[in-house]
Amino acid sequence: MKTILCFGDSNTWGYNPKTKTRYEKDIIWTSILKERLGGDYEVICEGLNGRTTVWDDPIEGEYRNGKRYLLPCIHTHKPIDLVILFLGSNDLKQRFSLKAVDVAKGVETLVKIIKGSDTGPDMQSPEVLVIIPPPMIEGVEDISIMCGGIEKSLNFSKEFQTVLQEQCYLMDSSKIIRSSKIDGLHLDPESHKKLGLCVSDYIRDIFKTM
Repeated sequence: MKTILCFGDSNTWGYNPKTKTRYEKDIIWTSILKERLGGDYEVICEGLNGRTTVWDDPIEGEYRNGKRYLLPCIHTHKPIDLVILFLGSNDLKQRFSLKAVDVAKGVETLVKIIKGSDTGPDMQSPEVLVIIPPPMIEGVEDISIMCGGIEKSLNFSKEFQTVLQEQCYLMDSSKIIRSSKIDGLHLDPESHKKLGLCVSDYIRDIFKTM
């Protein structure tokens, strides 16, 4: 059995922008991924609202720093065949004053932590798939802490690919899904379904080459 760990933020946890609660679990992309892959795969969902890549949030809590929890997380679930990182949007909160390249560098730090660990099969490191977050759209500016996020998020695809090429597998979600029109940041059920299906196909291709 292959073990896949999905390490992300509210779009992995399953935040519903309409109700501001959590979607039913069968709607979330990780559940769709698990169902599509079948019994030969274990899919572990590690999503946290507000999670950043490597930044302490002095207002919403330092525990949201993905770097702080990553090593304990992957050691808890080892051996892991593949870690999926789906992070970056929360780094664009105005309080952090970051550019898209800084966000990509934050993800790179997490990739290096995973690749430098012995949490894969036979004490090797797991493979890593980075999902590049879709750009924010109109509506997110109504969330004052995300002011300026749209323009910066439009550079995610370019900067993630520049920084992370040849270090891990990359999937550009902007070619598959878009942020919800409700708040311009989170995913609607249709996008969760599309993402889960596309990631499942991508993962099968990864393991065919291993």
